[in-house]
Amino acid sequence: MPTKKTKRLKPATPADAEIAMRLYDLRRESEMRKARNFVNFEFWPRNFEEFDAVASSMDSQQNAYLRQVQSYWEMAASLVLRGTLHPGVFLDWCGEAFFTYAKFRPLLKEIRAKMGPAAFANVEALTTQYPEMRDRVKMLEQRIAQRYRQSGAPAGQK
Repeated sequence: MPTKKTKRLKPATPADAEIAMRLYDLRRESEMRKARNFVNFEFWPRNFEEFDAVASSMDSQQNAYLRQVQSYWEMAASLVLRGTLHPGVFLDWCGEAFFTYAKFRPLLKEIRAKMGPAAFANVEALTTQYPEMRDRVKMLEQRIAQRYRQSGAPAGQK
């Protein structure tokens, strides 16, 4: 849905639609579906130690899934940051990127201290540059926090 910010941008083009469709097709690939299922529905770290247990176990399937999803959304966000993909199209089609970022945002300071400052940096940059993306993350953070409250300790708890 166009907002005031995206309305001021140049209109999206057929090339933007092609890129968005390609991103969608890549999300449907069998291993990517498994990776997305793990990150979005199965992996709910309550603190950095739980996140790091997966992120540091380089020989595990869960680690591969986490890296696959994180790198996928970081690459997709870079297309917007570099001007290859219209930001409004990305916002409309790629809400999952913001969900993933919002889910791990409470742990970002520790994640970056261990794994480097680039972790989740592209999606974060989009939320800084585009108010509608920032609003999407705030809404998702509220939903995620509610899910954590219903199941126990909130994310980011030490």
